[in-house]
Amino acid sequence: MHLGLHISDFTWPGGPSTLAADLTRVAVAAEDAGFAKLSVMDHLWQIRGIGPPEHDMLEAYTTLGYLAARTSRIELLAWVTAVVYREPGLLAKAVTTLDVLSAGRAWLGIGAAWFEQEAHGLGLPFPSTAERFERLEEALEICLQMWSGSDAPYQGRHYQLERTLNVPAALRRPHPPIMIGGSGERKTLRLVARFAQACNLFNAPDIEHKLDVLRGHCADLGRDYDEIEKTVIGPLDPGADGENTDMLLADLRRLADLGITHYHGSVPNVATLRPLELLADQVIPVAAGF
Repeated sequence: MHLGLHISDFTWPGGPSTLAADLTRVAVAAEDAGFAKLSVMDHLWQIRGIGPPEHDMLEAYTTLGYLAARTSRIELLAWVTAVVYREPGLLAKAVTTLDVLSAGRAWLGIGAAWFEQEAHGLGLPFPSTAERFERLEEALEICLQMWSGSDAPYQGRHYQLERTLNVPAALRRPHPPIMIGGSGERKTLRLVARFAQACNLFNAPDIEHKLDVLRGHCADLGRDYDEIEKTVIGPLDPGADGENTDMLLADLRRLADLGITHYHGSVPNVATLRPLELLADQVIPVAAGF
């Protein structure tokens, strides 16, 4: 099992004046520790459960471009892109640019979006749930068409592109991998089976059931279930002195036994680097054997 670091909080002790340097230290430490993926949220305000909206938040794709220049091995993505915040042609171009400038380390993490107050606050579109899922499906089709090398027109219900030209092409072949976030059984997991190289589920009691639902969608669509990387997002807290590592490893073992191959999480007090050191010493090498 691989571990990934999700940076979801930028309200750090040094404030904005040291944020670039602090972010560099965290990213380099995560790469050196052996984390497989490094992600940021595609939010413009802080989300509930982490802090108030007024806390510091960086725009995702600008931040990922910065991280591409500060790292050399770790894979990079937004966990996850809000589909309605960018037109799909621009999104495909942004992920392609990230892939080229990171030497082939970009993923497209994408979902149907949920933070209505943020969207309305900044004047971003936020249609109904049904329409957001329709737009998600069309956006995935557009990204794949642009990554295929075709520059043919695209005519959808919500998006019309006269020429899907995308040069330079992404370095990753056949295209930057796609991770679709969410565990909705009727729509999201079916989109995973149709389009994605990875799913993302919550570390919740129903995870076995969600995997069974995904397996069923794969069977219906003729997709090999084993082709899809199963990822889980959840807490990643080793404790101040590593006191939580045994419990964390037991949980990772349980998830690995279910077929989960990547665990992704936010690390408390990550800017101190101490928890990353503990994870590097006590968790990542052991989990690699699961």
